[in-house]
Amino acid sequence: MRVAGWVLAAVVATAGVAQAQDQQTLADIRQELTVLYVEIQRLKREFSTTGSPAPNLSGSSILERVDAIEAELQRLTRQTEQLNQRVQNIVTDGTNRIGDLEFRLVELEGGDLSALGETSTLGGEGESTAAVTPAPTEPNTSDQGELAVGERADFDDASQALADGDFQTAATMFAQFDTSYPGSPLAPEAHLNRGKALEGLGDTREAARAFLASFTGDSEGAVAPEALFELGAALGRLGQTDQACITLSEVGVRFPASGQATSAVQEMASLGCS
Repeated sequence: MRVAGWVLAAVVATAGVAQAQDQQTLADIRQELTVLYVEIQRLKREFSTTGSPAPNLSGSSILERVDAIEAELQRLTRQTEQLNQRVQNIVTDGTNRIGDLEFRLVELEGGDLSALGETSTLGGEGESTAAVTPAPTEPNTSDQGELAVGERADFDDASQALADGDFQTAATMFAQFDTSYPGSPLAPEAHLNRGKALEGLGDTREAARAFLASFTGDSEGAVAPEALFELGAALGRLGQTDQACITLSEVGVRFPASGQATSAVQEMASLGCS
């Protein structure tokens, strides 16, 4: 979190150019908290019954009733898995939103951003959280069972727009992807690619924020080395040399075996880091 604090401070320092059009008020944050509260209340209603259970377990023989029971169990198991995934997505999205609001509150109040700790998981760390299968290490080999309908297709379409050099479309599509699929296992890579698209548009400040979102979303994931390197390089282009040097030095410390570690050393040399 020490690096995250430094990086957050650096990104905030770059926001002065567009402060007049990018500044939020406490009322805005209060409104976002209200929306988040409503979403949590909707989640709570998922645990309320809607009436007496009426499973269809009829049959003229024991075997037919056993088959009916087995079919009902399979149906309930599928529903339980779907609801569990939905709850996990809401927890992840809610935790990220709370962390973002904490950051903006400290920014508005003029507090010490480097003192921000890691946001606690919404609802606490329970057994259900521990039982969740960890995200795969390779972003392109994500378990398709964990992806929503159309999620992979939307990600691939946005990636193709980026590959074609259509940066505006790619940036818009990746932003929409983050809104449509909160908590997606593809989110870190989506933020990283959105940052690249914004770089292509010349919006280095917003690109740095996207790289930061990618790294903090999964600081040990497959795209974390690239996200951290791109963040450091973007800070350097924004004139935040000290913060850029600190960030780039962490690439080699955290990911010494990655290709970005060598690139970070070269970028530090070009910036004149001591």
